[in-house]
Amino acid sequence: MAKVELKKPIVEEIAENIKDAQSVVLVDYRGLTVEQDTQLRKQLREAGITYKVYKNTMMNFAFKGTDFESLAPLLEGPSAVAISKDDATAPARVLAKFAKTAPALELKGGVVEGIYYDAQGMTGIASIPSREELLSKLLGSIQSPIANFARVMNQLAEKGGASECEAPAKEEAPAEEAAPAAEEAPAETAAE
Repeated sequence: MAKVELKKPIVEEIAENIKDAQSVVLVDYRGLTVEQDTQLRKQLREAGITYKVYKNTMMNFAFKGTDFESLAPLLEGPSAVAISKDDATAPARVLAKFAKTAPALELKGGVVEGIYYDAQGMTGIASIPSREELLSKLLGSIQSPIANFARVMNQLAEKGGASECEAPAKEEAPAEEAAPAAEEAPAETAAE
């Protein structure tokens, strides 16, 4: 069997993994201990991220003609690829967080939603909260006014309802309305 035939399934596997990917991040994993690598793989798997080490030439062939072709210049030295199809910021976030505890892990760069970012850009993307965090913050900001309104309504109900709160307002209103009506009446009779 020729070498090309052996390499073709690997290139197809990479191409299939990146086909619907929202983000692809390349890292240099040199210097990681086996324990650190195992921990990293576990964290990435829990976040739904595919993480694999491929030969640079295989990744280069798979990236050609895709949004990830801009990663080709980074394919030097040992490279691992982290691919996410669901959360665009997840690979950068998990890898950058892990790199704080394992300085040997180095972000090379990546493509997030079709835009290329260098290592520094990927660190910036890592600071973006996940979609779930953003949605929970939005939901919290929406719920806060509703909860306050419900609390006020509950207090009104405990005091005997809105009718007791409106009673003083109704007593003042007729007195104010009566005064202008009395002033207008003499003006009309004077005009006649």
